[in-house]
Amino acid sequence: MKGTFAQLRSYERSVQLLMVNQFTINLGFYMLMPYLAAHLSGTLGLAGWLVGLVLGVRNFSQQGMFLVGGTLADRFGYKPLIVAGCVLRTVGFATLGLVDSLAALIVASAATGLAGALFNPAVRAYLAADAGERRVEAFALFNVFYQAGILLGPLVGMVLTGVDFRITCLVSAGIFALLSVVQIRALPTRRAQDREEPAEEGRESVLAQWRGILANRPFLLFSGAMIGSYVLTFQVYLSLPLEVRRLGGDGEFGTAAVAVLFAVSGLSTILGQTRVTAWCKARYEPGQSLTRGLAVMGLAFVPLLAATAVPVPESGVGLWLLAAVPPTLAALLLAVGTMIAYPFEMETIVRLSGDRLVATHYGLYNTICGIGITLGNLLTGAALDAAREAGMPALPWISLCALGAACAAALYGLHRTGRLATPVPQPAGV
Repeated sequence: MKGTFAQLRSYERSVQLLMVNQFTINLGFYMLMPYLAAHLSGTLGLAGWLVGLVLGVRNFSQQGMFLVGGTLADRFGYKPLIVAGCVLRTVGFATLGLVDSLAALIVASAATGLAGALFNPAVRAYLAADAGERRVEAFALFNVFYQAGILLGPLVGMVLTGVDFRITCLVSAGIFALLSVVQIRALPTRRAQDREEPAEEGRESVLAQWRGILANRPFLLFSGAMIGSYVLTFQVYLSLPLEVRRLGGDGEFGTAAVAVLFAVSGLSTILGQTRVTAWCKARYEPGQSLTRGLAVMGLAFVPLLAATAVPVPESGVGLWLLAAVPPTLAALLLAVGTMIAYPFEMETIVRLSGDRLVATHYGLYNTICGIGITLGNLLTGAALDAAREAGMPALPWISLCALGAACAAALYGLHRTGRLATPVPQPAGV
């Protein structure tokens, strides 16, 4: 960890603040969100479909507005959108803890989702701008702080929710309020125009900008190829916990084994991300690192596939090992694959944008991947159901391995054909 903080100090103040901001954002978010469904269904007594509606509104408002958030960041500057997102999440989280009417809950949920759509593209574009030639290393370090917030948030939330969920909401809202003040006072103003972009860009209409991005074929192909990485990594929250509970049950063992999945995923990233990135950068081109990262993500499900050939013990240590070890290995390999790919993924988006309208590109990228995650999870859920009904437990793991291989092959093709290279600027009038 000393090396992590030494690396952090090597960046200018704005980059340091963005790292700490992202840790704090994830801390505040994940100390609340894992316990929201239980509050809605238990304390407030909402029906299951209403709980799904409230949570779905949050996800939809975030995924659906990423492009708008990125566009606004490129138009008005990164700092105002980061601050606005934090202020909006302050209001949204406080409201979730103080109201009990369905209409107010839906509005609050939508506000928390919109907040993410406002600050996420802006934070990444700002980081890319100020990290300069050290973008890859900066995004690797960014992922360390990102995962640290995800790891610590639920633990803090568990303690606070044990007292009262409203306290969790108010503490989380207080964190975002404090973060808003700190950013207003300490975060330097940064606009896309600071990157020496053409003066006429500021007068270009939003629709014209969007048409230009949609005409960027390499960027769209890259976005499509990377959808698989998000579907695969999301299995830490979907198929892996379900597999643990299928074999290990819903008791204390199942709960502890699922907690181990999350701990392995987060801790491995915190401890290994910067080393993995330095190793890959010294040996591979960005496209090669991306290909290898996706391949490792696909291979992550091989332990689960192999486990389906082992007879399931009725009880005892053998059952516990079968329930816990293959999913834990899968979570570790998914984390390694993400460590390999993520910094180069973020840097490639900047490169394919031609260093122009970077936040808008991040926004569209997030929307494309968000839609892909939704469809991928539906198909994964269908594969899990079909596997149970047909007595074919290997089916979902074969499908996920194939998805990883297909996405790795797509990225390899993009790399070999030069589509992941920096676009060559066109002369004026062409």
